[in-house]
Amino acid sequence: MKLEVGENRPDGAVHVSNIGEGDHMAQDNSFDIVSKVDIQEVRNAIDQASKEIKARFDLKDSKSEVNLEGNDAIQLASADEYKLEAVKEILGQKLVKRGISLKNVSYGKLEEAMGKSVRQKITLQQGVPIEKAKDIVKLIKDSKLKVQASIQGDSVRVSGKDRDSLQSAIALLRGKDFGVDLQFTNYRTN
Repeated sequence: MKLEVGENRPDGAVHVSNIGEGDHMAQDNSFDIVSKVDIQEVRNAIDQASKEIKARFDLKDSKSEVNLEGNDAIQLASADEYKLEAVKEILGQKLVKRGISLKNVSYGKLEEAMGKSVRQKITLQQGVPIEKAKDIVKLIKDSKLKVQASIQGDSVRVSGKDRDSLQSAIALLRGKDFGVDLQFTNYRTN
């Protein structure tokens, strides 16, 4: 006997679900494409960079600083443009050592600060930008792989019937540079 959800059964109980009665839905395999920066690793890189800046002879008394602002920006400050470039280089090395891709870092314009000092804001890219997500979806559609891609906020979900197609999609995406660091997460198989 087949009952609709919410219909009363002959014994007086209400039927809640048909799952388990032979009506299994075919589940797709899927994964998400994200671009995230681990803020704790950024903090660690800033701490290491600050220690090196204080220890370096050429940066002593330069009032050089590296500060995290919220979860998506870093503020650099130094006595002059030359010293600020040295601070940027030190921070970049520390970020790379901590596994943070410099593709997810964008530098703002150099600004004059009080006195003759300069500062610069660095923005951390969290999430796949919408224009990059559209490029990813287009690449996947044009590839003729048997997978579907859809934009889910600041990530892209790729789903398909078989795992091999998903692996091919990952290989395709790794072979192309979108200008941001992509990670493949939430790999689900049926």
